[in-house]
Amino acid sequence: MPLTSLADEARIALANLAERATGITSPTVRLGVTGLSRAGKTVFITALVHNLVHGGRLPLFRAYASGRVSGAALEPQPDDAVPRFDYEKHVADMVEKRIWPESTYRISELRLTIAYESATFLGRRFGRGKLNVDIVDYPGEWLLDLPLLAKDFATWSTETTTRAAEVSRHGTGDKWLARLRSIDPDAPEDEALARELAVLFTAYLKACRDDRRSLSTLPPGRFLMPGDLEGSPALTFSPLIRAATGAPPRGSLAAMMQRRYEAYRSVVVRPFFRDHFTRLDRQIVLVDALQALNAGPAALLDLETALGEILACFRPGRGNILSRLVSRQIDRILLAATKADHLHHRDHDRLEAILHRLLGRVIERARISGAGFEALALASVRATREGTVVSGGERLPSIIGTPMKGEVLNDETFNGKNEVALFPGDLPDDPDEPFRDGEGGDAPPVRFIRFRPPPLEKTAEGVTLSLPHIRLDRALDYLIGDRLA
Repeated sequence: MPLTSLADEARIALANLAERATGITSPTVRLGVTGLSRAGKTVFITALVHNLVHGGRLPLFRAYASGRVSGAALEPQPDDAVPRFDYEKHVADMVEKRIWPESTYRISELRLTIAYESATFLGRRFGRGKLNVDIVDYPGEWLLDLPLLAKDFATWSTETTTRAAEVSRHGTGDKWLARLRSIDPDAPEDEALARELAVLFTAYLKACRDDRRSLSTLPPGRFLMPGDLEGSPALTFSPLIRAATGAPPRGSLAAMMQRRYEAYRSVVVRPFFRDHFTRLDRQIVLVDALQALNAGPAALLDLETALGEILACFRPGRGNILSRLVSRQIDRILLAATKADHLHHRDHDRLEAILHRLLGRVIERARISGAGFEALALASVRATREGTVVSGGERLPSIIGTPMKGEVLNDETFNGKNEVALFPGDLPDDPDEPFRDGEGGDAPPVRFIRFRPPPLEKTAEGVTLSLPHIRLDRALDYLIGDRLA
């Protein structure tokens, strides 16, 4: 089933033609920042802008390190109907309050304009250049909806109810599944019953997402983050267990649920895909692999499934001069395992290997399409520094930081004020090991806790430095470095 209709494709082509015409005099790259819940999208965007605007330490961002980037500044965004990314508030939260900003709950956008000098002699003859980077941020939960565009109600119901009965989800949806089994889907439609089922289904999705399980394959995404749709018929439906095949009877509960599911796809999901997702040039996908590692093999396997379905909706490739006039393809994709500062640097390569293991098939698909692809471990904001702890006469590589209030490790509950030095454990050399569940291996002996943002350092002159990071400069070089040549 196609993700877009012919009418959608026509609208996409017209929009791209208009943007390409504007881009002749004002080159622009649209960067999508995406990832599932708590992967750090807001922190990544804030740190990216803060380092470029305030002169951060970016030695691996070659255009910047060589002195060809003369400055960067925020400018009004081009899409008047899209809320602005609240950069200033997020900086204040991290720098002044030392708290992490709130998770993304709606789509937002920010335009960053970079002034630079070309790397070529001919380019320098035309004077300094400017590149607009339009950064598009949207909730990770919305990503979960994209695969629904290729699934009808019957397919989605079967997949969802089957998945809910898996061992990894045991106990999360018992009440919902029991209620589904007690009803006749072909009975007359009933609004009160529809609302009851929607409430039970939403409770099941929330139970799957809690920290103990950290499961990821949880569509529809708006059930977890409804926004202004809360309470509307668009969110008052549920999968059903229906033995009969074919179209449900008119006026039945099944017909009602199917109608609302189709409305959700056409009114909520398709416009997001058409108006925002298909307009991207570059994409970074942030992955909180550490949270899944904490929860065990079932969470990792579920994350693999979710990311595979989501990334299958991307449009990777390079195209040619003519095709790029009417359609956009994502020609560079960066997969980033976030929160690398929660590990000692010697484990970063192992974290990247686990990321490759998570997305092996997706990586191959992107390469076949001609899109550039890279994977790395990063920390958009580095909340820890490295040190050494001595335990039993053994010197262990450690990380030092301030755990967030309420975090628990080895029966100790942290107060959010005191620094600690701890050995986080080691990731395995074999990237397949964390995915095994009692057969040939165990989950890696690592445990992760959340740390507060760090206090910013100051120079001898009292100037506050930019937000510290790990490999943010390498990410920038890959995502936009070629556009500053």
